[in-house]
Amino acid sequence: MAASLAKHRDTPPFADHKDLYNVIDVTQLGDVPWQSFSVQYTGECPEVVPPWMNDEFEVWYRDPCAMVHNILANPTFKDEIDYAPFREYNALDDARRWKDFMSGDWAWQQANTISKDPETHGSALVPIILGSDKTTISVGTGNNKYYPLYASISNVCNNVWRAHCDALVIIGFLAIPKTDKKHSKDDMFQIFRRQLFHSSLSAILSSLKSAMSKYEVVRCRDSHFQRVIYSLGPYIADYEEQLVLSCVVKHWCPNGGMYHCREHTDFIIGELHKDILWDEYGIISDLVLLSFDLLHQLIKVAKYLKAVHGTKRAEEIMSDIDRRVAAVPSFSGLQWFPQGRDFKQWTGNDLKALMKVFLPAIEGHVPGDMVHAFRALLEFCYLVRRNVITEDTLNQIQDTLGRFHRYRKIFGLVVPTFSLPHQHSMTHYVDMIRLFGAPNGLCLSITESKHIKAVKEPWHWSNRHNALGQMLVTNQHLDKLAASHVDLNARGMLTGTILSSVLATLVAALANEVAVPNLQRLIRDFMFSQRNRGDHHDPEDIPTGSYPQNEGKLQVFNSASATFLAPSDPSGVSGMRREHIRACPLWRNEYLHNDCVFINTDSDAQGMQGLEVARIICFFSFIHNWEGYPCALIQWFDKIGDCANEDTGMWMVGPIFHEDGSQNLAVIHIDTIFRAAHLIPIYGSEYIPHSLKFYHSIDSFHSFYVNKFTDHHAFEIAS
Repeated sequence: MAASLAKHRDTPPFADHKDLYNVIDVTQLGDVPWQSFSVQYTGECPEVVPPWMNDEFEVWYRDPCAMVHNILANPTFKDEIDYAPFREYNALDDARRWKDFMSGDWAWQQANTISKDPETHGSALVPIILGSDKTTISVGTGNNKYYPLYASISNVCNNVWRAHCDALVIIGFLAIPKTDKKHSKDDMFQIFRRQLFHSSLSAILSSLKSAMSKYEVVRCRDSHFQRVIYSLGPYIADYEEQLVLSCVVKHWCPNGGMYHCREHTDFIIGELHKDILWDEYGIISDLVLLSFDLLHQLIKVAKYLKAVHGTKRAEEIMSDIDRRVAAVPSFSGLQWFPQGRDFKQWTGNDLKALMKVFLPAIEGHVPGDMVHAFRALLEFCYLVRRNVITEDTLNQIQDTLGRFHRYRKIFGLVVPTFSLPHQHSMTHYVDMIRLFGAPNGLCLSITESKHIKAVKEPWHWSNRHNALGQMLVTNQHLDKLAASHVDLNARGMLTGTILSSVLATLVAALANEVAVPNLQRLIRDFMFSQRNRGDHHDPEDIPTGSYPQNEGKLQVFNSASATFLAPSDPSGVSGMRREHIRACPLWRNEYLHNDCVFINTDSDAQGMQGLEVARIICFFSFIHNWEGYPCALIQWFDKIGDCANEDTGMWMVGPIFHEDGSQNLAVIHIDTIFRAAHLIPIYGSEYIPHSLKFYHSIDSFHSFYVNKFTDHHAFEIAS
């Protein structure tokens, strides 16, 4: 920058990196300094004192009250914060709807309590949401584990959390107590670990305590001041974290089959011996009970295949399943598995991506009941993540749950010792939705995504020596930069333009490139239909001389973007999502890349009844009589049957051909394209060849499933 400005006798805004950091350091916007405290065991010691009893464990944190103030004052969240609980109903049938957190019964009950107290009456409820999860930075370089603690407020709408707009902030790094193997299983050490966790939370949250019974006045994003009362809301945690939070025995449900309340827990702790508490209630009397949340599921089929077919045959089948997974056509935003994987080694993110393409891969290799079980599980996961949940949705959730538990018995019949861990929590979802609203904002994916920005990237930017201190400074810098960005944007100081270029080519050249000799005729058919929308004649019956003529140039594009409302998927604050649809003649210098799409043919029909599927050959545009026509050359696919497949729940389609074997092609207006569609071959029971590449799949198979599990929006429109 300095070199480019020198010829203009100008200088860059910063002399060097030190000058840049100095400017960030003195910035007050978003500044919440880090603090720390140390914790050490102070109880009775045995004759031989284990090492951990003499160690000090350091906890770093930032004032959660100040972080809450920053969230409430963030102008980005204007119109995206609910200050009061509400209950929403459909206008037609008066059915209840659940969406954001404040639409749930828990917030309503808390607000009622606040309104009855003269000291707090008129104050806004601000529920504090916490989340924590240990994460390993780099297995290859050592045991680099960190224990981040995140916080947010439940007033923020779900779409803000999904958009990752700094509504979830890191407020601490908890201590991870360690000892030698000899003492790692000792009861005293295990109790100390839990006490350390809960006492650390208590110390970090202490600044919020006074405003839980007496209101505090804070500045909100509209520059007005508001009385607020804080309250602890749900805790985002996986199952292992729930055990520490709720203080129950491993493999027990944190709910314990009932709703725990503080009064009940305090009463039985006071009345019963700690051994009875542990054996009968799964409660550790030394600790406090907190809320929980879980949205992770896990199923594997390897045990079934080995039990039925033996190890050798099972490995052959698993290899074919791997090849089927590898043969799945690529799709924007969908993870690709080019070599398949050893299912035992998959991470949680890998597993979630696998499940989106798993049903067609196992069909034909496992019993129908097993396919039904997977389908029910997937449909359950997509239903509970809807942006708006109605009474009808709750009934559908219960139906999928019933089908899952009915069909999952196939696993136990074949492998009596086979278990499906972590599935019991599904039975509590309906009750949790009624209490806390739609859970598509409050889930583990939010904290897992935050790990990257708050923990993993700062660690990689450090010099690895005493990395935590550098990570703390980096997070503080990032928060200041984010706050400055919001402030500058609010002042209208961040504007710009993006320039793009296009390639011009003649119709004949394009026809030759895409191997469609009759492209000119297809374009004329399109132009006739555009200019004669009320004329229902077959284009083949129209004399060529009646067609509008276009002998000009075309602008050809290798991709187009579709923008649509998808509030349950990663999207902007407004819920709008953009995806790219590609029609590239040479993708990554290796192969053609022609995506499939949904074509809107009947806006009044529901789901697939009003949609058709096509494959994009190319995008182009031209001008005729001063009017622009953005178009797409497509290959039509036809639906197989008039409903979805009974086993997989997915619609089936196949390419349409004329009697002479040529493809059924057409030119359509780009506005009729709804969004990208993902097709997975219907493999049947036959093995697929090792040589098949994923980019050959669309041309190599004659029938396909329309994958409704690619994302939540596809689940809604393709069901």
